[in-house]
Amino acid sequence: MGKTLVIGSTGQIGRQLLPLLQQSGLEVAALARNPAKLAGIDGIEIIEGDLEGNFEHAFAGCDRVVFTAGSGASTGPDKTLLIDLWAARKAVDYALKHHVKHFVMVSARGADNPDRGNSPIKPYLVAKCFADEYLQRSCVPYTILRPGRLTDDAATGCITTRRPENPEQQHITRADTARIIAHVLKSGQSKNAVYELYQGATPFADLIA
Repeated sequence: MGKTLVIGSTGQIGRQLLPLLQQSGLEVAALARNPAKLAGIDGIEIIEGDLEGNFEHAFAGCDRVVFTAGSGASTGPDKTLLIDLWAARKAVDYALKHHVKHFVMVSARGADNPDRGNSPIKPYLVAKCFADEYLQRSCVPYTILRPGRLTDDAATGCITTRRPENPEQQHITRADTARIIAHVLKSGQSKNAVYELYQGATPFADLIA
């Protein structure tokens, strides 16, 4: 079994995901522009690379990939295009070239239809929409996860995949999102599927194969 590559390993979801993958018995490689941000995390391979450049070297020996990178709320439209769209597209191309068996894309609520509503982050949702569609058409086995508004609350282990009508209820913790990613990769199922993720009342293992 090959390695699991985490792209976006220094982000808020990525850092919670790394130990979960280790606990699942998976060999983990973490791509980081600044490896010093992962100092103190033992047992993983840290690969230096910049998403705005060529990072194909990180895919060597990997048969599972997680893309949970993001440009961040403090950046402008240029970084949205370069990271959330273009880097994601490059990652899909590298995955296809290296025969990756499972690609988990962390997308966003609303990426299915950026025209719905009047979202202030519409450019970000457009980038996510095109990245998701590119992955779906690539022939790389995929799981696309579209979490609602992310919070830093403790994990509950319970979700719904149906979008709540009340926008105030369209949220999920980063901790639960990380757990779901680890579950999807460990099970090896839920391929070629798209899930929206919100806090709910059902254990996620009962909703996501």
